[in-house]
Amino acid sequence: MGTDIHAPLGQDRKARPGPAGPSRFSAGALVSALVVAGLLGFSGWTALAPSGLATTPFTPPSEDAHAAADKADQKTAEAKGGVRRANGLSGARVEETTTDDGNVVRTYSPGTRDGKGPLLIEANRIGQDPRTAAFPNDDLLEETSDGKIPVIGLDGTRPMDQYARPWSGARGTRIAIVVGGLGLSQTGTQRAIRELPAEVTLAFAASGNSLSRWMQEARRGGHEILLQMPLEPFDYPQNDPGPYTLRTDFSETQNLAELHRAMAKITNYTGLVNFMGGRFLADADALEPVIRDVASRGLLFLDDGSSAQSLSGTIAGAVEAPHAFADLQLDADLSREAVLKKLDELERIARRNGTAIGIASAFDESVDAIGKWCEEAETRGIEIVGVASLAAVPARK
Repeated sequence: MGTDIHAPLGQDRKARPGPAGPSRFSAGALVSALVVAGLLGFSGWTALAPSGLATTPFTPPSEDAHAAADKADQKTAEAKGGVRRANGLSGARVEETTTDDGNVVRTYSPGTRDGKGPLLIEANRIGQDPRTAAFPNDDLLEETSDGKIPVIGLDGTRPMDQYARPWSGARGTRIAIVVGGLGLSQTGTQRAIRELPAEVTLAFAASGNSLSRWMQEARRGGHEILLQMPLEPFDYPQNDPGPYTLRTDFSETQNLAELHRAMAKITNYTGLVNFMGGRFLADADALEPVIRDVASRGLLFLDDGSSAQSLSGTIAGAVEAPHAFADLQLDADLSREAVLKKLDELERIARRNGTAIGIASAFDESVDAIGKWCEEAETRGIEIVGVASLAAVPARK
């Protein structure tokens, strides 16, 4: 390099001999060109060669095709273990393409819609968001000549599940309190809905007035609700429960017709509770078809415990129907102090057995006592729950 340290490095380096002759492509460039040519050739072959798919061009289904598909859905759609339904859940149309190796490729296209109302997507079909609790789930209703009555959904969802009041799931002491007679008196109904805690279950009389309005107000307030069904007492007709009364001298067809007319008066209830009915509850031939029908529609039957001769528990067990039995009538003696004493007795039953059910009517004295007692019961570790959570529900097969 010499002794000049300021000279640029490599300046005095001798040039290396070049290649023997000129070359247009290096080895690397040649390889790259071959790869590109191969890819282009493969792409062209793929585009021109047969694909092996036996395809069918898509054509929009005709109205006749839609009608035929809907008719097929109607013939096959049936609630699990319950009443037949007349509509399917899926509105999609499916086109199938079969490959040479036997695989099936399905193309889904939406079915026609009538354009009425918004599209609602339900993320949870068990229980309801309080913001929508006043609205019925149309999938759980059957259209009849009397109106819409409850039915088990095609996916197995029961009204008693959909409309049940949520509870904590803790296995502590639990009490359900049912207050009946709502819908018979406007002021009494308003007061019960407004003043009773949301945990209290409300029972609406089938012969009541403006039931849809009161139902919506009760559900918005967080209450679980029941339909109060009149049944024939021993001293009928001297003691007449009113319209829709089921009777032992009626045929099965007559009683079910009356039952369905009453059911159509209201929606969003988890079950039925009897009003009177000593004679009817003691007649197995009259009672069994009713309990079967109630169970087949995904509803529970609550016996108010007023008749010692009631066969409801025996029949419900035999036909595997959801069933509950009230432990105490809370306001047989109608005074605030007497109702409070009955509630304390109900608490003792619940602490002994784990759960208990009490039932009362929407009298002012009963409403006052129940409201006060429920506030104090929470401080003693008692959970007030909807009656559906305490029903005996047979395991599904």
